[in-house]
Amino acid sequence: MQHNQTNNPIVLFDGVCNLCNSTVLWIIKHDPKRQFRFASLQGDYGQQILKQFHLPPDALNSFILLKDNQIYTKSTGALKVAKALNGLWPMLYIFIIIPAFIRNSVYDLIAKNRYHWFGKKESCAIPSPALKDLFYD
Repeated sequence: MQHNQTNNPIVLFDGVCNLCNSTVLWIIKHDPKRQFRFASLQGDYGQQILKQFHLPPDALNSFILLKDNQIYTKSTGALKVAKALNGLWPMLYIFIIIPAFIRNSVYDLIAKNRYHWFGKKESCAIPSPALKDLFYD
């Protein structure tokens, strides 16, 4: 399955991370146009994207956005998603002016502690039938 089957941006996320799963549901809630699609990093589709863009297969601690055949990771990916949502969330994009190494140091601190702070599932969550069309794998 090639990622170019859709023109929709794809968010790759850690499928067993409670924080990551909550973030995906939050994105869906604030994306009434249903522009985003999702895939767990542990799944076949997520692993294919990692391989295609020469990212390590165990890059599970990164939020990855695939948009317009480009990969955006960590805080940059998250800010680009926020920019596309409804409400006031696009205003967060102003933080893009902060150098990535500073933004990503905060991101990395949260990513490093996400299982400890928010918990972890035994396996990837299965989307509800109403949301199944938004997910690959």
